Amino acid sequence: MTEHPTRRTMLAGMAALAGTGLVGRGAVAAVAAGPSLDTLAKARGMRFGTAVNGRPAGTDSGSRANPAYAALVTGECGLVVAENEMKWQALRPAPDRFDFARFDAMIDWADRQHLAMRGHNLLWHQDKWLPRWMATHDFGRDRRRAGERMLVQHIETVCRRYGRRIRSYDVVNEAVTPATGALYDTALSRAIGGAEPTLDLAFRTARAAAPHAQLVYNDYMSWEPGNDRHRAGVLTLLEGFKARGVPVDALGVQSHIMTQPAGSDATAREAEWRRFLDAVTGMGYGLVITELDVRDNNLPADPNVRDRAVADYTRAYCDLMFSYPQLRDVLVWGMSDRYSWIEGFEPRKDGARRRPCPYDDRFNPKPMRDSLAAAFAAAADRT
Repeated sequence: MTEHPTRRTMLAGMAALAGTGLVGRGAVAAVAAGPSLDTLAKARGMRFGTAVNGRPAGTDSGSRANPAYAALVTGECGLVVAENEMKWQALRPAPDRFDFARFDAMIDWADRQHLAMRGHNLLWHQDKWLPRWMATHDFGRDRRRAGERMLVQHIETVCRRYGRRIRSYDVVNEAVTPATGALYDTALSRAIGGAEPTLDLAFRTARAAAPHAQLVYNDYMSWEPGNDRHRAGVLTLLEGFKARGVPVDALGVQSHIMTQPAGSDATAREAEWRRFLDAVTGMGYGLVITELDVRDNNLPADPNVRDRAVADYTRAYCDLMFSYPQLRDVLVWGMSDRYSWIEGFEPRKDGARRRPCPYDDRFNPKPMRDSLAAAFAAAADRT
């Protein structure tokens, strides 16, 4: 079991990062005292990790990587996942060309830091998240065969390049339309002849190319009200995978959750979410929390009030999720508010900066970090 790093080991890790040319100067992160989150998770047979970007592990002003953030990641985590660097847009600049430079740098860094790496993702099944060239690509006269060849080539190329260095893949990401529960159709699936055969082919190809790896369907159906159709669509998809013998091992539960208005019915929300998870696990699927963060909606601007409410909400969510022994890996979508995607995606109307992560924008631990630690400590043993 890895113990929480000392200041000396943190500084040594920062020095190693500096040698890669990928980081600049910065302050040491104020990693919380006591066992790391990953140490607490491992004590229960689980793992804790985070998304990082390809500089790696955070930038200032989009140009200079921050060693304080890198130290925070190496100090708290046992695994990482690429925020964007393994997606088609990053790896596949043209139909006949791959570019692995950014992700190679990231996984090399992770290996040096003894961090496991998840693969995210092999197919984001929405037109807007496929490369721009895909929309006008000429698949030729035999569109189905050309589309299948393109998808198989992509997955085989990625999986074979990284081999056993990656042991868990989000094979397909977000294939279900939230408003209807139907599957998205894309330029690729239109060439192949439908969404179902496209998704099935993705998983079958991944199993053949990476037989050692956990294969995950990843989506953001959430426990908040208003997601009933999305959840139903995901269940239908998972049922179809089972019926067709498609090799899917687990559901990735993104967990971009948001706090609810005062007086909302938490009991009903949690009961509905349990019914969904019971249905998923009842089919034999595992669970992965892949992208946890908390949007501080419906909360006052006061950061102390927000942080406490976010922490309480996080604890309630994690206690419920951790009660399922099928859940082993828990990843947040960023360790620090400074680099959270949410600020750009959905800023608060009152202008206050979002606070969705376990550490603030100065890399100080927040009550959310304490809630994660307490939830791991209270979780049932999976070992």
